[in-house]
Amino acid sequence: MTEVVADKARLDRDFSELYRTHLRDVYSYSYYRIGNHHDAEDITEQTFLQAYRHYERAVRESDGRPLRPWLIRIAHNLAANYYRDRSRRPQTHLGDAEIYSSPHATEDLVEGREEVAEVLAGVANLPDDRREALIMRFALDMDNREIARALGRSDGATKVLIHRAIRQLEQELQEGEGG
Repeated sequence: MTEVVADKARLDRDFSELYRTHLRDVYSYSYYRIGNHHDAEDITEQTFLQAYRHYERAVRESDGRPLRPWLIRIAHNLAANYYRDRSRRPQTHLGDAEIYSSPHATEDLVEGREEVAEVLAGVANLPDDRREALIMRFALDMDNREIARALGRSDGATKVLIHRAIRQLEQELQEGEGG
């Protein structure tokens, strides 16, 4: 009986460490995906609840690989359910997030925000898989292998997906500039 209690305590301690390590990434992914602070918090909470329920199995099956892609995959599925269940688009635009943390000249600030707004709008127009790959790569700084695991794709397919997403985004931004 004491062994079971010790195993449970170890499991809880390990999961708490996983939570502290990846909370920001899961929330960031959820926010970029949903675009709404409160719903992103809900998805983050649901992600960790599901992760806790399946944590022991995930550790066994991970063969020592990082669990961040597994957590992002759970958040990915919950975000897909969010859209399917509510069948609506984000109500808060990503551009509403505070972009700058220090004061800038007004002209620079306006130009910077316009550029960021254009990029975020371009990202929002990408197909889901491309948008999510870019969010994982650039907002979460995940490498291609982690993204592949999170999306359930091969490393090669993920590399192609990211390349095509960047190319499509560049093309959209060039067209927005008038050529």
